[in-house]
Amino acid sequence: MDLNAKLSILADAAKYDASCASSGAGGRRASPQGLGSTEGMGICHSYTPDGRCVSLLKLLLTNYCVYDCRYCINRRSSGVRRARFTPAEVVWLTLEFYRRNYIEGLFLSSGIIRDPDYTMEQLLLVARQLRLDHGFAGYIHLKTIPNAAPELIRQAGRWADRLSINVELPRQQDLDALAPDKALVQIQRAMHVVRDGIVEGQERGAPPFAPAGQATQMIVGATDATDAVMLEASAGLYATERIKRVYFSAYSPIPDAAPHLPPIAPPLIREHRLYQADWLVRFYGYASRELTTEQSPNLELDIDPKLSYALRHRDLFPVDLNRAGRRELLRVPGLGVRSVKRILGMRRWHRIRVGDLVRLRVPLGRALPFLIVADHTPGAELERLDLRSRLARRDQLDLFGARSARSGEL
Repeated sequence: MDLNAKLSILADAAKYDASCASSGAGGRRASPQGLGSTEGMGICHSYTPDGRCVSLLKLLLTNYCVYDCRYCINRRSSGVRRARFTPAEVVWLTLEFYRRNYIEGLFLSSGIIRDPDYTMEQLLLVARQLRLDHGFAGYIHLKTIPNAAPELIRQAGRWADRLSINVELPRQQDLDALAPDKALVQIQRAMHVVRDGIVEGQERGAPPFAPAGQATQMIVGATDATDAVMLEASAGLYATERIKRVYFSAYSPIPDAAPHLPPIAPPLIREHRLYQADWLVRFYGYASRELTTEQSPNLELDIDPKLSYALRHRDLFPVDLNRAGRRELLRVPGLGVRSVKRILGMRRWHRIRVGDLVRLRVPLGRALPFLIVADHTPGAELERLDLRSRLARRDQLDLFGARSARSGEL
């Protein structure tokens, strides 16, 4: 098979992995100037926290796999067309794309060939050749094979900017049903190795180890796992494994799927709400259990989770912007981390008024029912029966407008 045919198959096979963003990397050299957001075979686009578009060559080393995960298009029993790169071919492709300023780095994953150790050795060979033989200074994100030997994982951290190990499903019972070759304990053991390597790499004088951290991915909607279960699992990973980011990927029906898999994909808005809830846990001080209830363990789809929380806890509002602390301010719908920081600075000099919120570009329609400022008190507005429906309509407008979880203002 020629290289173009391999690229077509293995770039397409890599598209199901969402955990390839490059945010958090300092870079081994300055980013190339004039890098275009070029569409092309195998090129994916990620966005850093400051909004910069980063292009990566996103590939599988091979879509052969000895595992038979029911949700995976590349599972052993699938009838897809197979292909395999040699490590030298991946190195050549990466360097050629990089020299032409099409990409800033490489995201490389693989099906399991022979066994986990052999597969990990092949991925390492690509990264090691790029770094040592060619002086490659771009970004490298390697998928780590959970059952690989710890020493191989530690070597991967030397050459890669980021490592990721996909949890895929939040409960062992889900893995038993859909991915019988995988076990959470094995995944967590590999995450421990990466976590410890990152901690050691941050010590003074130590060589860098995966400086952009580690990431993981969970599939949404392939099982009956609720949003509460997924958020609790992701919060645990942030706390115990020092995960940089958990990515959520809506389940996509695949050809010849197992009969107990859902016949249709979950609504993409569910994936979006999980990202918003994850953002609230990471940056707004919410506990994962606060965002759902026992009666409703899934996030509401028509309003964002922060607004949903505020409507369920109307007794905590309105919040006085001239008196409340940072934690209380961050729970006001429409006030983001940056807005709260500016409000705390401004009120040292004068009392906050509605005009100040306008200048801060706070969405007043969303925020005013929940706050008090010098020239505004909501009165009985919080008790209006139609408040939820009115705010839900505004949320839909925001959803398709400029504001999103990526902007950091919820």
